[in-house]
Amino acid sequence: MDSDAARQINPFSNGKSQGLARQATYASVAVAALLIACKIGAWSVTGSVAILASLVDSLLDAFASIVTLVAVRKASAPATTEYRFGLGKAEPLAALTQAAFIAGSAVLLTVQAGERLFKPQPIQASEVGIAVMVVSIVATLGLVGFQAYVIRKSGSVAIKADSLHYKGDLLANAGVISALVLTDLLGFPQIDPLFGLAIAAYILWTARSVAAEALDMLLDKELPQEERDRIKEIALSYPEVLSMHDLRTRRAGPYRFIQIHLEFNGRLSLNHAHAVAEAVEMQVMEEFPGSEVIAHQDPTTPQWHEDTDPLPDHVPGRDT
Repeated sequence: MDSDAARQINPFSNGKSQGLARQATYASVAVAALLIACKIGAWSVTGSVAILASLVDSLLDAFASIVTLVAVRKASAPATTEYRFGLGKAEPLAALTQAAFIAGSAVLLTVQAGERLFKPQPIQASEVGIAVMVVSIVATLGLVGFQAYVIRKSGSVAIKADSLHYKGDLLANAGVISALVLTDLLGFPQIDPLFGLAIAAYILWTARSVAAEALDMLLDKELPQEERDRIKEIALSYPEVLSMHDLRTRRAGPYRFIQIHLEFNGRLSLNHAHAVAEAVEMQVMEEFPGSEVIAHQDPTTPQWHEDTDPLPDHVPGRDT
């Protein structure tokens, strides 16, 4: 197998993780639809601004989940002659779109809660709102658990962004329950909009973290240092590789792109250097599924003498 073929086998063939990511998007849309229906009923009965805040958040979650579904399907498409690096950046684009809508929802909730803070209104049938929030928490916990499993398997930034919404929902739903209970117990209607403001602040913070990660990916930020160190460790584990330089890495959705320059003794045959570089590429791709790796071979000044240190004729773990 030549190195060009090796580079192209792994990046876009992780069908299992792509299937899991799609399942997560379907589950997300279904849960969002369920929560919207429940919260519309609860808000119409109670008139709680905290429930309204949670409802608006769920509406945006539904939109974000649909955007994520489309992005995951697009990002998992194989590379083409027009898009030689694939469409992995569809995921961070979707995440950035989600962040914008999340921030917008936080602003709207702040306005609504502010108005209710100065013009408080009594909450009706709070027990209905509490029951709906409990159902929401149970459904969201199940979804977040499944998303966490999918993120571990696929590394999808779009699923991660979607999961952040629902983790925020868990806190928001708990806040709604607290607001309803405290309002009933203390008879202080301002508690409800105060919790609405707190939920809006948390949603805004979530939008900031989602946007930051999406921008890092769109601007081709390097992989985390621990991953770069592991790549270097793999490359230098081959005795023929005297050194390495110019390691360049980036992510695009679920895929990593890695370029590395390996330094070999100048007297090593081209065939042997090529075989070692190919072995390095394959091992890095095994370590980081969904990666495209290019290892360039550079000659360097000979460091040994043929009569005392003969060149190796075998690549460890590989037939040549």
